[in-house]
Formats: sequence, C-alpha cells, structure tokens
Amino acid sequence: MECSWKTVLLLVCASLGVQYTAIRSLRGSIAEPCGGADRCQFRRPKEYRWRPLCDGRPPSEGSFSSLSSSRKHILLFATTRSGSSFTGQLFNQHPSIFYVFEPLYHVQQVFTNSSSRLRRGLDPRALLGAYRDLLLNMYTCDLHFLENYIRPEPQDHLTGSFFRRASSSALCSPPVCLENGGAPGEPDEAWCPRRCRTLNLTLASQACLARGHVAIKTVRIPEVQDLRTLSEDPRLHLRIVHLVRDPRGILASRMGAFADQFRAWKIWNATGRQPRYVDLAQITRTCQDLADSAQTGLRQPPWLRGKYLLVRYEDLALHPEEKAEEIYRFVGLEMDEKVRAWILQNTKRSASPTEGNYKYSTTRDSRATAESWRLRLAYDIVGVVQTLCNRTLSLLGYKPVHSLADLRNLSYSLVEPRSFLPLL
Repeated sequence: MECSWKTVLLLVCASLGVQYTAIRSLRGSIAEPCGGADRCQFRRPKEYRWRPLCDGRPPSEGSFSSLSSSRKHILLFATTRSGSSFTGQLFNQHPSIFYVFEPLYHVQQVFTNSSSRLRRGLDPRALLGAYRDLLLNMYTCDLHFLENYIRPEPQDHLTGSFFRRASSSALCSPPVCLENGGAPGEPDEAWCPRRCRTLNLTLASQACLARGHVAIKTVRIPEVQDLRTLSEDPRLHLRIVHLVRDPRGILASRMGAFADQFRAWKIWNATGRQPRYVDLAQITRTCQDLADSAQTGLRQPPWLRGKYLLVRYEDLALHPEEKAEEIYRFVGLEMDEKVRAWILQNTKRSASPTEGNYKYSTTRDSRATAESWRLRLAYDIVGVVQTLCNRTLSLLGYKPVHSLADLRNLSYSLVEPRSFLPLL
C-alpha cells in the first residue's frame, strides 16, 4: 500500500509540475509591453523559454512591433486523420506563406518521453500553455524558441530533428536549403532531409520573415476555446481554419495509419466479432471536441467573430478549388496560381504505389478518398460510432446510415448540403 501511495504522489507532482510550467510559459508569452529596455535585453536561445515578447525588439528576436500589420497569421486547427496534411498544402504552396507542419509535436515529445510514469499520468490539456507559447513565438518567426523542445538539442542553431521538415517548402528551398536549386517538383520526405541536411534555424527565421505570412497546422489542441488567448491578442489578428471530417471516416483512417493503437478495432472490423476490450474513449473524446469547437465557432462569440471558418474535408475534397478560394478569401489573401496548379495536379489522380503506403500522402483522387471509408468499415462499427457521435454528426451535417446497403452505396451521399460561412 505504501508503494502504491508513493506512485500516486509521484504522478500528481509530475502533472502539477507540467501544468505550472505551461502556465508560467503562457504568462511570459502574453506579458504587457515592456516598460524599459532593461527587460528587452538579448538572451541566448536556451534562455528564451520564459522571456516576454517586448515592443521595440529587433526582428531576429521575435518583435511583434517590427512586423507589418498586413502580415497574416493563420492556424489550421484539426484532429488527426481529418485531411489536415492535404489541406495544409493549400497554404504551403503559396509563395508568400511560411507554412509549418505541426511544430507542437516537439513540445509533446519533450514531456511524454521524459518518463513512462509521466506519460501515463499526463493530462494532454496540461500542455496547453506551452503550446500557445510556442505558437506565439512561431508567428513572430522566432524559430530559435523551438530549441527548448527539439531533441537532441540543436548545436549552433543547427538541427537534423525538425519534425516533418519536408512538409514545408520554405524549409526545403533557398535560402534555407541551398542544395535543391534544381530539384524537380515539391519537396518530399526522401530527398529534402538528404539534400538539405541539417536545418539552420537562423536561416529559417529569416525566411519566415521574408515570406510575409505564417500558417501553422496543428492537431494537438483539443478545442477552439483553448485558442482564446491567441485569438484575443491584438498583435496577431489570428485566422482559425477549423477542418472537420465525418468521425466514421476519421476512425477508419486512424485504423489504417495507427495499426498498433487500433489493433482491437482492426480485429473487430476483420472478423465481425467485437473483442472484449475496445477503446471507445478516443473516438468519443474526438467527437466531443469536434462538436464543442464547432458550436463555439459557429456561435461567433466576440473573441472569435470574423476569425473562425469551419471547413468540412468532404466539401474540400469534392470542390477543392472552390473551397480553397473560400479559405483564401477568409484569411484575406489572393490564391496564387501555384496553389491552383497544385490542386489540379494532386486532386485528380491516385497516389503512386509508394505514396499510397505513406500515411501523410497528399496525392489523391479527392472525390474517391472522402467517403472511401464506407467500403472498408464494418456496418456494426459504423453503428457504434453513430451512437457515440450522434450530436457531432447532426451538428456537422453528416447523415447516419441504417443499413449495410446504404453504407456501401456511394451514389448516396452522407454529406448534407450545408453552408458554414461566418457572419462577418
């Protein structure tokens, strides 16, 4: 019994420690404008973690005041396997947007890899302060701030461990990468790390400033309410694009991409017999977060008015150019011809054999992909998800199915015609 109490105490202390760290991080990041130059002195990268963002600082140190008010700060807010990698490319292809794929991954890894006990006892929402702090610094193009979280720690601002670097064309192109001047096509996971080698975070920060606008994709923030601090920051003028997808499609995609985590689901899907233990909590939580965020965003509270756009992945897949135009109008930018060309090239064809086996592939026949889960998911699993996620399906305009015939009949759409355009 004594050992058991010690374990509980350790988990409680660890969780409180992380929450204190996150809160301290958030306070530092939203501090009032500095009263004197002594509070804005230069600090080495390892000391960035708790420094405030001060007015009057040089651009290389993340000053908001030095950035043009015309800069756009965009957050692609989604959940895993909802089409966010594909949607992120709509920003990545724009030559004036500095796009970063999931920088919050590094924060999560630092805390969840520190110990197995901490990993089991950690509430994901305990990291929200640290997440918001990192986003704030990323939007000022202070990529040195990431050095607090990248492992192994960068040396002389150089790292070979930047998560999914190849998903950002800016990080695989001159001047950040000088090796790919003649590389054909868009960066991919194979040649970008090989040709570009280590990432110079100083050059990356400069490229971020030069691009003019910043877009970040994340699947690690549970609810849009968790973004209120950033949305209310008058220096950011943040625009939140909330990407949603039919929960039944999300589950089917997760089963394919994360086989170990969804082993029981896969057994159930293959055999038709539900295993003794199937984790229903994750999809239940996903649906709750989707519905809560959508309800908040569509209600347009003052702190979110004009800053939130809900986009269904299915609508984007069916009408990619039209929906991309809608997204660009919302964020206040012209859609570049390079974005149009990418849409035409990557939404009308199937992925190659190697791309098809890659879980983050963005090449697809988008029409076929959006509801292809209906041919793979067992009817009884669909029924369970419909029961767990009834509120979410109704709110987002997804029809339930009541027979196997309806499920497999792709000519019968399960996506109701809906408009989610905000009232500006």
